[in-house]
Amino acid sequence: MTNPLLDFQDLPLFDQIRPKHVAPAVDVLLADAEAALQTVTAPEFPSDWNAIAKVLDVASERFSRAWGAVGHLNAVADTAELRVAYNEAMPRVTAFWTRLGSDERLYAKYKAIDPTTLNAEQRQAHRNAVRNFVLGGAELQGEARKRFAEIQERQAELSQKFSENALDATDAFAYYAKLGELDGLPEDVISAARTAAEAEGKEGYKLTLKMPSYLPVMQFAKSSALREKLYRAYVTRASEFGDPALDNTGLIREILALRQEEAKLLGYPNFGELSIVPKMAESADQVIKFLRDLATKARPFGERDLADLRVFASQQLSIDDPQPWDWSYIGEKLKEARYAFSEQEVKQYFPAPKVMAGLFKIVETLFEVSIRRDSAPVWHRSVEFYRIERQTSEGPQIVGQFYLDPSARAAKRGGAWMDDVRARWLRPDTGSLQTPVAQLVCNFAEGVDGKPPLLTHDDVTTLFHEFGHGLHHMLTQVNERDVSGISGVEWDAVELPSQFMENFCWEWEVLAHMTAHVDTGEPLPRTLFDKMIAAKNFQSGLQTLRQIEFSLFDMLLHTEYDAATAKPGDVMALLAKVRAEVAVMPSPPFSRTPNTFSHIFSGGYAAGYYSYKWAEVLSADAYAAFEETAGANGEPSIETGRRYRKAILEAGGSRTAMESFKAFRGREPQLDALLRHQGMTVAQPA
Repeated sequence: MTNPLLDFQDLPLFDQIRPKHVAPAVDVLLADAEAALQTVTAPEFPSDWNAIAKVLDVASERFSRAWGAVGHLNAVADTAELRVAYNEAMPRVTAFWTRLGSDERLYAKYKAIDPTTLNAEQRQAHRNAVRNFVLGGAELQGEARKRFAEIQERQAELSQKFSENALDATDAFAYYAKLGELDGLPEDVISAARTAAEAEGKEGYKLTLKMPSYLPVMQFAKSSALREKLYRAYVTRASEFGDPALDNTGLIREILALRQEEAKLLGYPNFGELSIVPKMAESADQVIKFLRDLATKARPFGERDLADLRVFASQQLSIDDPQPWDWSYIGEKLKEARYAFSEQEVKQYFPAPKVMAGLFKIVETLFEVSIRRDSAPVWHRSVEFYRIERQTSEGPQIVGQFYLDPSARAAKRGGAWMDDVRARWLRPDTGSLQTPVAQLVCNFAEGVDGKPPLLTHDDVTTLFHEFGHGLHHMLTQVNERDVSGISGVEWDAVELPSQFMENFCWEWEVLAHMTAHVDTGEPLPRTLFDKMIAAKNFQSGLQTLRQIEFSLFDMLLHTEYDAATAKPGDVMALLAKVRAEVAVMPSPPFSRTPNTFSHIFSGGYAAGYYSYKWAEVLSADAYAAFEETAGANGEPSIETGRRYRKAILEAGGSRTAMESFKAFRGREPQLDALLRHQGMTVAQPA
């Protein structure tokens, strides 16, 4: 049998990979990686960076790429069979990476490498590697080492189960509404709901907890009862209020206990301090202070936002006692009244193909590249594939490639993300340059009635955000794999390029090229754009406080929560404490936000969710450089784009994020631009 997971000639054979291929591929690649590890750790093998890379890095990179393909399919094309194959293989995969990261012999080889024999990229990768060996348990002995490995394996199992429960609980809910209940919903949402019901041979209109269905109901449905039904289902997913088999409550407690134990094994007082070691921030206390300072600045604006909602709800909607499921509806109605437009009106001007063309245009112009359609095996018919090229004296040169998977569907994890298929690498085995490949995943509504998918402006912003991550990965000019692209970039700085790209979604010179009314083809009217700009910071105080709430809860959960003495309910009690300190909008006692907080329990952001706000300071200040150099008509400066590309995107993780930022901006980041961009100036709101 030819196993597509063992084919490394070019791109993954996504259309051929089946669950039956997983175990045999892991057998082969694990054996190869183990053999490579034994080879380079033999006493006679030289402590030489290139020699180790040629043997061990080549074998481990193949293993990582194949397992990455399996993990990706598990996220975007989940089946019962694939889930079984993935979960059966995962303990062995996790065990290998744990062994690799804690191997005393390999650690000794790396410590013996003379940094003066390395180039600048290799020196940074070497510093990271030595640090990561310590964090990976390489200095642990005996029972502590054994326990550390057990913790890693169990954490991987629990994180995967958490993710599965969240997905299954989301997919399990469906409500088949009658037409009369849908008053206020946009026509395309109603049409999609009808089509979904018909596909199952059901009567009515199928509503789900997937964002393209859930969010419009919360924003536009006039029926408070319908909004309540979906809201309660959404905020209680994967909790004790639903299927006991999908309840994540126990998993959360065990994950937190294991993280605390891991931190103490490595000599840290808590997991929060451990997580900070490879980040820009200097301590958990610094992060907590940063969040509380920002909350203090944002709170007056959040209080004003909430007061506006309450007055409008009472005076215009006759809602004197707003419930949690009413706020989105009230907010949308207030925005329509205050700025004389609705998200649904805007949405008609953002057909997905036109948006993609506009995105490509700004990227091509600003970063001096070309984006072209390309071909590759894909996992679903809606997936597209592209290549990025740069013009050279010898003709077009490929820079990177990417898959785009835009649509929401069953068996696909919610949210949006960028992941890497492979990194840019001057391969030590062949001497050839491997170009980077990325996956960009979103969950937008599909087109209905023969029309292309229509994106909300928030969808457009999400697309630009993920593409920013992709550019960071693909435009790198670093040849050392472990610090090329996003690799080696501090976690609290990795959101800089993604959040930076969001700013262009508010520039007329950009939007003018990426809008066309789905029926008439007319571009977005300037009058409507001006209304959008006026509404840009609508409820920014509330939104900022919401992000701080999540971030502070995450960090306090990993610094103050003591798993050894914790009682059932302590996680929710801590969240209530954070809300009392930070939030101004009340939350219902039945809400179980932590139970689907995948970012910190299955997505790599544990004690790191603050990174979004931290990096927002960097990205806003970076974008201010474009504002300062914009042309007479607001068009961005190509020269500034070139400096940004070289200082931030091309440098990847080859130096610290602060060094890259200062190379671009000429100084350390300042908070002013963020507060200005979000309409929260230091002065108190009127």
